[in-house]
Amino acid sequence: MEHLLKRINELAAIAKKRNLTQEELKERDKLRQEYIKLFRSGFEQQLENLIVVDEDGNEIKRNIKK
Repeated sequence: MEHLLKRINELAAIAKKRNLTQEELKERDKLRQEYIKLFRSGFEQQLENLIVVDEDGNEIKRNIKK
């Protein structure tokens, strides 16, 4: 995931200096989609491992739908 962010940031820096080429725009879009996919996957994992406890110390069942 670090390599995705590094390249996305490189493209963002280039975009501040000049317009991106069509190839760079396609690459940026592809990298962003891949990053979002990985981010969501990691976030879902965090939610699946989350334990919710009520005031009495009882675990509450969660219904996480994908």
